[in-house]
Amino acid sequence: MQSILVKIISGIIGLWLAAQFVPGVEFTGPWQILILAGAMLGLINFFIKPILKTITLPLRILTLGLFGLIINMAMVWAIDIFFAELIIVGLLPLLWTTLIIWGLGLLKI
Repeated sequence: MQSILVKIISGIIGLWLAAQFVPGVEFTGPWQILILAGAMLGLINFFIKPILKTITLPLRILTLGLFGLIINMAMVWAIDIFFAELIIVGLLPLLWTTLIIWGLGLLKI
């Protein structure tokens, strides 16, 4: 139970931090939509990410784990597509947003 809460909270705070500090990331909606987007990202990280990590295990072995970053970026990109209020322009802002969310997940808030 604690793990899912950590993922949801890191998703919410990570999206907010990225919208505040990363050029190319903008959030134009109300804060309730930001919380919903972060919660959706946390749930995707909790339920879908383990499945994707299992499926792509050979690629992650070949790339020494760097394909895991691609998986994380794809999940953030999916949230960007699903929520029109979140605007991420380009790969570099997407990378920074992904790294912020990943770092917050490591902190075990």
